[in-house]
Amino acid sequence: MSPYQLLVTASRLDKLGIHLVRFGVAIVFLWIGALKFVPYEADSITPFVANSPFFSFLYAHPEAYREHFTHEGQLDLVQRAWQVANHTYAFSNGLGVVEISIGLLVLAYLISPKLGLAGAVLAFLTPLVTLSFLITTPEAWVANLGDAQFGFPYLSGAGRLVLKDVLMLAGSVLMIADSAKQLINDTSLINLENKRLSA
Repeated sequence: MSPYQLLVTASRLDKLGIHLVRFGVAIVFLWIGALKFVPYEADSITPFVANSPFFSFLYAHPEAYREHFTHEGQLDLVQRAWQVANHTYAFSNGLGVVEISIGLLVLAYLISPKLGLAGAVLAFLTPLVTLSFLITTPEAWVANLGDAQFGFPYLSGAGRLVLKDVLMLAGSVLMIADSAKQLINDTSLINLENKRLSA
């Protein structure tokens, strides 16, 4: 196969690419959404929620989260009881339902372009919220613990995780465009638009 033929073949990967984007986005929402029902995941999002002007009111004591933070895999029954009283797990469970629903809607494009479009729009809106955590959450940046690199632009592990949502945002734009094309090409919609224009 010549280099030109390879380029021609590669240029036809866009249809496969959009399916891979959809499945990738759905997997992220479904998997992480399911983890929201597990205490360690709920505990790990506490700094983001507690510092968010959009979500902190859903916690009973957002200002006290630092004193009760546990690390992944750590079981501290006293801190677990505080997290229950703080509504950490109730919030996380609700968020899990939302994330799983978005994942299912993204996959629903297989049976309904309208549902796929709804999922794509919700998948686009979600990173707009999570990316705001880079501004509101101190733990998104390396703490000043003595090393020369701390604060902006030095993202912590949590900050690097959040930054990856830029890809989710970009992929969602592709999904929105693809769903819109599917709806435009739907003959029933074309007929409806023609009737509207002729009236």
